[in-house]
Amino acid sequence: MFPIRDTIRARSFPIVNWLIIAVNALVFFFELSLSPQSLDQLIQTFGLVPARLDLATPLTFFPLLSHMFLHAGWVHFIGNMWTLVIFGDNVEDRIGSLRYLVFYILGGFAAGILQTVLSPGSLVPAIGASGAIAAVLGAYFIYFPHARVITLIPIFILPWFVEIPALVYLGFWFVTQFFSGALSLATASGMATGGVAWWAHVGGFIYGLIMATPFRIGRSKGRTYADDYYPF
Repeated sequence: MFPIRDTIRARSFPIVNWLIIAVNALVFFFELSLSPQSLDQLIQTFGLVPARLDLATPLTFFPLLSHMFLHAGWVHFIGNMWTLVIFGDNVEDRIGSLRYLVFYILGGFAAGILQTVLSPGSLVPAIGASGAIAAVLGAYFIYFPHARVITLIPIFILPWFVEIPALVYLGFWFVTQFFSGALSLATASGMATGGVAWWAHVGGFIYGLIMATPFRIGRSKGRTYADDYYPF
């Protein structure tokens, strides 16, 4: 399934969401300019390597931040940024730009921490914005339960577009991440299977579910279901 768009109209321009996308794009194009050796060094230095975290050396925790701005290739980058375009603007609209920035960064931290806890000895760098974006999806799940996600489902070679309730779409996404993460624990390192840090996705989403309500404190809802929804 590939999301095309949602049925929620953001009432304000999502400046922070676009700034996050712009920073990710700048870093990604910088990655493309590097030689394979330099790129590997960059990822080894700024990717999240659980085994290198040391409480006695605070700088070893910087990759908890930097890893969420690195990507492994075009598919990884475009998939993450497209998801952020679809869902991030509405979450920013609901909680405000500054809170959204804090929420996003902390979501990336939470994702990286859970991945680290479940694979503490791993030497494989984890990179990508998907943990932080999973936090955005968790908040969206709470804020917009009546939304619809216009989704492309390929049937052989024919495209099929269908409206899927956000609760179903995101719920299904989370279940697949959780069971994929559970499968990864069967490996020797407990790390990702198929090159995906599943537990970072799970950790980010759970953080989003839990923190969505606290981040709404003091914000007037100011809109109704009718304001949020429009037909495809």
